[in-house]
Amino acid sequence: MTIDTGEPQLSPVLCLHSLFLDPRAFDGLVAAGAGRFRFVAPEFPGQAGRVDEADATVTMDQCTDDMLALVDRLGLDSLSIVGQSMGGDVAVRMAARRPELVDRLVLMGSSAGAETDENRELFGAFVDRFEQEGFTPELVEFVKGILFAQTVLNDPARSDIHQTWTERLGELSPRLAHAARGVVERESALDLLPRITARTLIISGTQDQARPPAWSDEMFDAIPDAELWRIKTAGHSPCIEDLDAVIPRILDFLA
Repeated sequence: MTIDTGEPQLSPVLCLHSLFLDPRAFDGLVAAGAGRFRFVAPEFPGQAGRVDEADATVTMDQCTDDMLALVDRLGLDSLSIVGQSMGGDVAVRMAARRPELVDRLVLMGSSAGAETDENRELFGAFVDRFEQEGFTPELVEFVKGILFAQTVLNDPARSDIHQTWTERLGELSPRLAHAARGVVERESALDLLPRITARTLIISGTQDQARPPAWSDEMFDAIPDAELWRIKTAGHSPCIEDLDAVIPRILDFLA
């Protein structure tokens, strides 16, 4: 399922997906940017087609190591990164660890902090439940409520989100719990942000319940060369929820 459009003459863009999603979350971005950028959208260890690789909690540092190893295998010495949610967790660690590698950084529905104690308890119980029960229709609806704004879910014109992601989320394996625990239990990376030299665009949906706007403010304040775009028409997944506005803005920023 990993995407690599494979044009060595084009500037590479590494697209890092959210927990519960997969590289297909970037289909719209890849289609709109065809011929302008080389897109590489891999799967994280313990997720999507790699779900069976994990038999214990997959940490953000392990995901960072994995992505940097991929970049090195591809022979990329300069790239941009677009990260969604946990993809942003990994992206900031990559950009802080190898600042010379990352030229532009786009963070959507992301943060650099750890979860609150309340969220750790809530989401930890949810992970335990789907590990035991699988992704039942009730739990799929819960995940959709995390990933997408209520105004989007309640909009009859956005039935594509219901149809597409209800189906895809229902296909997820209970073994995703190993990766999910790594997200829920992640350590704060706020102290790493001042090391980032990449020009950074932070996109924050005002309806994001999982990573509220105040968490984006923390990144904006700490990353030296950052701009913050607050968008009212999205929650946690702006690139899917309002693709007509978000995708052109991302492509212009990357260019």
